[in-house]
Amino acid sequence: MVARFFVPDLVPEAGAQVPLPPAAAHHALRVLRLRAGEPVVVFDGRGGEWRGVLEAAGRDVARVRLEAFDPVSRELPFAVTVGQALLPAERMDWAIQKAVELGAARIVPLLTERTQTGGALERGARKQAHWQQVAVAAAQQCGRTVVPEVALPRRWRDWIEEARKARAEARYWLLAPGGVPLSRLSAPSAPVILLIGPEGGWSEEELDEARRLGIERVGLGPRILRSETAAAAALAMMQALWGGMD
Repeated sequence: MVARFFVPDLVPEAGAQVPLPPAAAHHALRVLRLRAGEPVVVFDGRGGEWRGVLEAAGRDVARVRLEAFDPVSRELPFAVTVGQALLPAERMDWAIQKAVELGAARIVPLLTERTQTGGALERGARKQAHWQQVAVAAAQQCGRTVVPEVALPRRWRDWIEEARKARAEARYWLLAPGGVPLSRLSAPSAPVILLIGPEGGWSEEELDEARRLGIERVGLGPRILRSETAAAAALAMMQALWGGMD
């Protein structure tokens, strides 16, 4: 398998010599043990990818000579924003990683009534930077050419009101036991906002508020999934039902 590297500011031109970011260069030379002349792929997260050749330039310093652009897209046929209730550190990383691998276009960490924040709102910018790197690594590994944005953590009520005003045409699905089975829904023709509750589930007040806002309650089957599993399961089901399996 040809190694892939995320280069956010590459020069999109055949023949250009693009330096790999320090962490990527270290990974290429010291972890993967790549040598000058080996084929690699680089992408800048805005769509498509470049085939190129690695040119080592010193210890932990490497460039890629771009050869040919491939406009390939590996995205779902509709954009999915995952509103994920905040989870403890490693479990949140896992939830973001799998959401990226399975096609989420954007991830918004959410503070809900039963969320244990651990100070996530106060440390929002630092947490966001970490989560964004998790998303970059997942996109690099799974072959995506677009890197999803991980937003700053938000309070659920604040974000959902803003999201509905900004994207009135989107379909809003809240995962909760007793909801309409996802498999019975029609294929989305508009963006999807997928809301995933916390470890303790949505509160009755939140469920009532979602109902008043016209948010559809959907389910994935008879079993109760952990919060970090639910988004991955829903995205995998959407992919199987409505596209992205070619």
